Amino acid sequence: MAAPVTGTSKVFVTGCFDLLHSGHVAFLREAAEHGDLYVGIGSDETVRKLKGRYPVYTQQERKYLLESLSCVKECFVNSGSGILDFLQELETVRPDVFFVNEDGNSPEKEALCRTRGIRYVVSRRIPHASLPVRSTTSLRTECNIPYRIDLAGGWLDQPFVSKFAPGAVLTVSLEPTVEFNDRSGMATSTRKRAVELWKTDIPGGDRQQLAKVLFTYDNPPGTQLISGSQDAIGIVLPGLNRLDYNGEYWPRAIESCAREEVLAFIEDHLSLVTLGPRGPEFSVLADTDITADKARALARAADECWRAVLDRDLAAFGRSFTASFRAQVAMFPHMTSPALDEVIATYAGRAAGWKLSGAGGGGYLILVAPGRIPGTMGIKIRRP
Repeated sequence: MAAPVTGTSKVFVTGCFDLLHSGHVAFLREAAEHGDLYVGIGSDETVRKLKGRYPVYTQQERKYLLESLSCVKECFVNSGSGILDFLQELETVRPDVFFVNEDGNSPEKEALCRTRGIRYVVSRRIPHASLPVRSTTSLRTECNIPYRIDLAGGWLDQPFVSKFAPGAVLTVSLEPTVEFNDRSGMATSTRKRAVELWKTDIPGGDRQQLAKVLFTYDNPPGTQLISGSQDAIGIVLPGLNRLDYNGEYWPRAIESCAREEVLAFIEDHLSLVTLGPRGPEFSVLADTDITADKARALARAADECWRAVLDRDLAAFGRSFTASFRAQVAMFPHMTSPALDEVIATYAGRAAGWKLSGAGGGGYLILVAPGRIPGTMGIKIRRP
């Protein structure tokens, strides 16, 4: 293994680095090309709060493994919490370069570096020659269970919204190429229930029946706030799905699309930006203002988004994607905030449309653009 560049430049990276693998090593070696490499790792408790689980390797074991690499000059356990858990360590190191990959890129980190005069470098996940692409997610056996994105119409799966106007929710099932943060609007809580039920993979059989089983398991008797069925359906049914609701918890009809050109179109034009998970104090249901006109606006946007995606019309996709989000915010104003609006504004010249994942308030900013926006994450839709 090549030794790091030695000199006055200091490079800082941060992350979990659980189940150390070749992808981690390739990333760290690339970072070390910019100078002496300092690594800050999330504590076990920080990982639990962000990912909803403890790491397989403890913080001391992860620190030991990283310090054993010749490209790493020094490793710390970050003393803070959340996605900016490294603030004290950053102050100690005072790096010249902050190096992240697409999964770890976030507007908060970029803004922090800008205010401190630190060069911010975003790397793509490029494996070492002849080696396969590796991620911690791919090494965790339970992660064959998909996630989901709701493209448009989210909230219409709740009867307290669709009773005002029937409408569709559009979902896509995602291969777990990334381990999305907990409480981020990517159906992580329902996915955990799927892992409890099925362990490693969704079983064979009638997919709609399996989705009903997961929905029922996710909402046992006595549940006060019912998780919408779009979460269970979006996880279990592959490809793109249109779920039509009319005042009930289960859709009256489901239309699926597995056309390769449509799924590839969605993959090619969606970019995700990490915003961090919603805090425990976040309540999207505060100050709601649900009316028939606003519910109809959400339903119209979902219809337009469905047509745009099937027609592979990028401009219409972007317009309807944004219209769906604005219709949601009109009913649930806490889905966004002035700070999040500022982040969205930074992509206005590059994105044709945008929304926040799930119920907003954090998670991921999802952008529709002519191609992958540099420094953002892509998705892989689960095929039938």
